[in-house]
Amino acid sequence: MRALFNPRSGLWWNRQGVQNILEGIWDIPGIDLTYQISRNREDGIEKAKRAVEDGVDTIIVVGGDGMVNTIGGTLINTKTALAVIPAGSGNGFARHFNIPLSPEKAAKVLKIGHRMKIDVGFAAGRPFFVTCGLAWDAELTRGFNESPIRGIIPYVFAGISGYFRYIPQNFKLLLDGAPRQVEKPMLFTVANLTQYGGGAMIAPDARPDDGYLVLVIVPYMDPVYLLSQVRRLFDGTISEASNVTMQRFKKLEVFRERPDPIQADGELLPVEKDFTIEVHPAALEVIVPEFWKLNPEK
Repeated sequence: MRALFNPRSGLWWNRQGVQNILEGIWDIPGIDLTYQISRNREDGIEKAKRAVEDGVDTIIVVGGDGMVNTIGGTLINTKTALAVIPAGSGNGFARHFNIPLSPEKAAKVLKIGHRMKIDVGFAAGRPFFVTCGLAWDAELTRGFNESPIRGIIPYVFAGISGYFRYIPQNFKLLLDGAPRQVEKPMLFTVANLTQYGGGAMIAPDARPDDGYLVLVIVPYMDPVYLLSQVRRLFDGTISEASNVTMQRFKKLEVFRERPDPIQADGELLPVEKDFTIEVHPAALEVIVPEFWKLNPEK
């Protein structure tokens, strides 16, 4: 097993403590556990590739959704599994699978967890595991990335500033081959898992292993009505909000008016005006808590 730490994550200040936890739980007879630092995206990819080449059974990512995306993307269609000790701001991947946010509790439940294969979304050829957003949430990501601090509070301020900076545009779609038009949505999100992160559930019925992605479209709202509906993201009732639509699909072709960046697992990506989003079923092996297998709806 090999643990990869993100030096920019929320747990970096206590890396030695987390390392001690991993040693106490996983570094036991029969398991060789080594440690490395992922200094940036390119470094993380190279180290993950070497781990696969070395025949490493499992990579333990100590980081947030961005690092999960970086390392997990390298493990697609390999025999190396991904385990996640959440250390990010949103931790959408971990929250979906009920992985505890405490490093010690996460390590304990994952040690006795089970391996499963999950679907992977691809947007313009770039993999994502949690969500991909083409509207306000992309603008929110831009604002959050510009913040010098991490955590939930910067997300709130980024969302507010993003609301006023976001310029809606029209979308033309081919949704599994069926044409559709969407006029200036507030949110246009594709979900593989339920979470945005931070407990906000954008697609409460999304499943990681059903061979589908979920398209969530939220119409543009005035600020007062928007605030009254935010709670729905946290109580699992987003589908009950006015005019919100959700649809499962396997392939989505997007045609936009301009080439705005998109967000994929919390990372802002420049893409062409027109591109494709599709699912690759059972493309990544992960380790999740055993109780998620027994009660996957929670």
